[in-house]
Parts: sequence; structure tokens; C-alpha cells
Amino acid sequence: MTFPVTERSRIRRMHERGSHASEAVHAVLDAAPLCHVGYVIDGEPYVTPTLHWRVGNRVFWHGSAASRFLRKIEGQRVCMTVSLMDGYVLARSAYNHSVNYRSAMVFGRAQIMTNPDDIAAALRHMVDDFFPGRWNTLRTMSAQELKATSVLWMDIEEASVKDRAAPPGDADEADFPVWAGVLPMTTTMGAAEPAPGPHQDLPLPEELAQLIASGRLR
Repeated sequence: MTFPVTERSRIRRMHERGSHASEAVHAVLDAAPLCHVGYVIDGEPYVTPTLHWRVGNRVFWHGSAASRFLRKIEGQRVCMTVSLMDGYVLARSAYNHSVNYRSAMVFGRAQIMTNPDDIAAALRHMVDDFFPGRWNTLRTMSAQELKATSVLWMDIEEASVKDRAAPPGDADEADFPVWAGVLPMTTTMGAAEPAPGPHQDLPLPEELAQLIASGRLR
């Protein structure tokens, strides 16, 4: 599947780095736990950082039910972006310095869940998406907690992805005597730090240990 190319989603520069393929877009969305959601309220632009998760071609995010922003964007067009930085690219000239990266921009119309059962199911999917198997080990969410949590979603209508994964683009200047290359950059989880309290001696669940060892963010 390829998303439609419109004036909004058309890749204008570095076409060779871009794609509208759903597989490429989904891969970047799934790799990045944090997104930024952009929208306009009363003629003013806002961008909100939040966690997101994907089910098929639908993306979800959550926030406080008390947020006036979230209440106002229901039914409105929004833009969600995610980015991962994979390295600094150092060239022989300042002009050719760059970064290796992956980024996706998706467009759709925001919807807000109202049914408590749907909200609970969506939050369960989020928790288990980030930390497989964790939901069943947790205290059950109270009715008040569900009421205080908004879950939003949108079907992806348009999208594009761009990435760079290459050495400096100045091979024609290789004779200039300065170090050039890539400084790789990764974001990983470190050693687990138990929360204060009476159960600090509980063993780390195997699923979390495997997640940390995998080097993935989710």
C-alpha cells in the first residue's frame, strides 16, 4: 500500500530519501515511542509531545481528559510527526555536514474515545505494546482513572517518510586532510532502577529484562 501523494504530503527535496509506502511509514512510527501532534486552535498553532502506538493504519495517543486542547481538536485535521536520529555525519566542509535519521509525518482527523471499555482496551494495548505482558500484572484501573484519561486516534489518510543512512556526501573532496565520517547515535534503555518502597527486592520481570537486552525502545 502507498499513501496518496498530495500537496500536503509531497516530498519536495531529496526525493531519493523519501517514500509514501505504508510499510516504510509504519516502520518509523513503530520504532519511535514519542511523537509530536500539531494542530490549530482558534487560529493559533500548537504542538504537543506524547506517547503513541499503532494498530494497523490507525495511530493512538493519550492525554488528560481535563485538557482543553484535546477537547477542541476532536474532528479536526492534525499532523503527527516522529523522528529518530541515528548519527552525526561529519564531512570535509561545514556545508556538507549532515545527520543520519528516520522521520515520518502522518495526517488524519483526530477522534476521541468516549466508551470506558474502549478506553481501557486501548490503554491495555498501549501498555502491552511498550512492555509485553505487563497489563495483566498491574492493579486494575479505577473508574475515576479511566474517566481522567483521554484516548485519541486517527486513521492515517496521508503520510510520508524520509531517512538518511550514509557516509558524508563529499567523496570528491576525499583528498582534503581532515577526519570525516559518521558518529553513530543510539537511544537505549539502561539498567532498571526499582521504585522506592517495600518491594524493592522483587526480581525484574523477564520480559523487561529481555526488552532492555534487545536494545529496542519498545
